[in-house]
Amino acid sequence: MKERSSIAVIGLSVHTAPVEMREKLAVAEELWPRAIQELTSLNHIEEAAVLSTCNRMEIYVVALSWNRGIREVIDWMSKKSGIPASELREHLFMLRDSDATRHLFEVSAGLDSLVLGEGQILAQVKQVVRSGQNSGGLGKNIDRMFKDAITAGKRVRCETNISSGAVSVSSAAVELALMKLPETEALSASMLLIGAGKMGKLVVKHLIAKGCKKVVVVNRSVERVDAIREEMKDIEIVYRPLSEMYEAASEADVVFTSTASETPLFTKEHAEALPPISDTMGGVRLFVDISVPRNVSACVSEVGSARVYNVDDLKEVVEANKEDRLRKAMEAQTIITEELKRFEAWRDSLETVPTIKKLRSYADRIRASELDKCLQKIGDDNLTKKMRRAVEELSTGIVNKLLHGPLQHLRCDGSDSRTLDETLENMHALNRMFSLDTEKAIIEQKIKAKVEKTQN
Repeated sequence: MKERSSIAVIGLSVHTAPVEMREKLAVAEELWPRAIQELTSLNHIEEAAVLSTCNRMEIYVVALSWNRGIREVIDWMSKKSGIPASELREHLFMLRDSDATRHLFEVSAGLDSLVLGEGQILAQVKQVVRSGQNSGGLGKNIDRMFKDAITAGKRVRCETNISSGAVSVSSAAVELALMKLPETEALSASMLLIGAGKMGKLVVKHLIAKGCKKVVVVNRSVERVDAIREEMKDIEIVYRPLSEMYEAASEADVVFTSTASETPLFTKEHAEALPPISDTMGGVRLFVDISVPRNVSACVSEVGSARVYNVDDLKEVVEANKEDRLRKAMEAQTIITEELKRFEAWRDSLETVPTIKKLRSYADRIRASELDKCLQKIGDDNLTKKMRRAVEELSTGIVNKLLHGPLQHLRCDGSDSRTLDETLENMHALNRMFSLDTEKAIIEQKIKAKVEKTQN
């Protein structure tokens, strides 16, 4: 049975795996190029991309063999995370070709997010492309797929009202914190934010939207805090250096954490050392951790005066208005289907290129062989250079004219699905008639080259 290369996505998300597992598999943005290099060095993986956020860790690949490629990627994930492959498989989802592409388009459009229509994921998909361009590219298929996913994401947001009223992970975190505080005291609570990156900045923005007037921000450097302060005039922002983090936490009722730290900033011991919270604020300090890997250790929840919430707990905030969200998602699916057809037409049209090259090569070999026989029969002494050139041009002209029709029926721009179907039928027919076996030969050649490269 012939096998063509497959686009695949192997991953886990907030919908399939707990945060404990996602954080073990998380790949920091600066390590995406290295991960791609490791993945494409696998025997059956030709192209790769990594999309790693607080809510998902997904690997997109072009696999020269579906079964072997999937197995190699899962083994790589297992080795990286230290999680046995058998345990990983219980939480992984695997999608192939059009299903994999549709999934990425839905992710880019915000349809697969914890919060429908959230905008941050589109920026993260764009960053995958930028990272790939800076490190030498993602490969022809993956690069085009991610760029088309960005187009789909933009169209969904422009042509539907999916983003109206949509919240980000950061705004859901603010909503959750205010829900857990006593209603009458919520806006007077002492707010602390640790980390002034993109998500931290959004936390400040949504605190302002809810009416909060002051927030303390702990960050490694003051520059980012100054930039937020310059942009957001409606709230008092107090900067504290990282060295004063625990002192700042002792004065806070709510602690938001959003840093790239690989190790927890707060452990059970840290939480126990903090002074108690007043009864007017409910008597418990809230830790709202929107980082993956987590900044607040799970054992902090064992402390009676503390409550810990992470990204998985935000589902409570976004369960509302399900019906309206489903209606918006259906509108978006129409756009995604259009963009999916365009991408698949482009990819299918690529299939004819090897057949065109192989058919021409096949015809040229026959022409050269028959021309050589003819010239031997005539004899070199009986031919002038002009006559020899004329005979060669005659043979080339005959071949070109004979090939013109078949090659015309193999060329297509992919804009017409009916024409594309006919083109692919013609391709398969020519493969059978001339025993070109293009698909199988190319796959076998690529696999052989990768194995030899690995051995060397």
